[in-house]
Amino acid sequence: MEKFSSEKSIISLGSWLETPAGNYVRDWEHARLDELTADIFGFHATQIGLPQIQTLRANRMPHKWLTDTLIPAAGYDNQVKPLVVVQDFEELPFASSSIDLIVLPHVLEFAKEPHQVLREVERVLIPEGQVIISGFNPFSLWGARQIAGRLSESYFLPQEGDFISLSRLKDWLKLLNMEVSGGELGCYVPPCETEKWLQRFSFMEKLGEQWWPYLGAVYVVQAVKRVKGMRLIGPAWKAQKAAAPQGVPATNKIHR
Repeated sequence: MEKFSSEKSIISLGSWLETPAGNYVRDWEHARLDELTADIFGFHATQIGLPQIQTLRANRMPHKWLTDTLIPAAGYDNQVKPLVVVQDFEELPFASSSIDLIVLPHVLEFAKEPHQVLREVERVLIPEGQVIISGFNPFSLWGARQIAGRLSESYFLPQEGDFISLSRLKDWLKLLNMEVSGGELGCYVPPCETEKWLQRFSFMEKLGEQWWPYLGAVYVVQAVKRVKGMRLIGPAWKAQKAAAPQGVPATNKIHR
């Protein structure tokens, strides 16, 4: 597959997800995303970027597809896995207010202009449409390991990523009238590179959820697009009857 986008490379994250630590993150995200997307209803849903994580597999909308910057290889079956190829994620080829659900797995961390990506997401979402975003938490053991890697040039996570804190992301969403409706942090195991050590520290998963919940290595955030001044009008369940019968004259006669 050929990449022609000018944005920061997210390909390195795709290959990192094949490592033991990457599989650990992917399994956690799959479980959380399945829970969040299973009961979101509508007609159109799209995942933006990173096909290694299947964000919509539990969702039941009739029209689902992947939006990516990669040209598919020859013989790609677009009927089985619908794909929309774009130049970059800062300009999405969708009509305004046309999509019910958008999922961004780690896209903002590798986007050249993450603010513009979020603005495009807000534009194409319908009123009350939902967006789900996953990312690495810089305020975690993994974030500390990444900072140390910058000094020693020995990175644990892909070095191209610019990881966004949860509070910063919430501020961005608030500016776009996107109301955070849910979320979760996870992956409390230290940044280990082998399956053996990941298993040995697996007990920290429950401890982290209980004692240091904000220090998870990965977060998933769910937000809803709010439109100011919009009123949802329901059906009139009761027909209003006149208090007393009133006669209406059929003709007006003048008597002289």
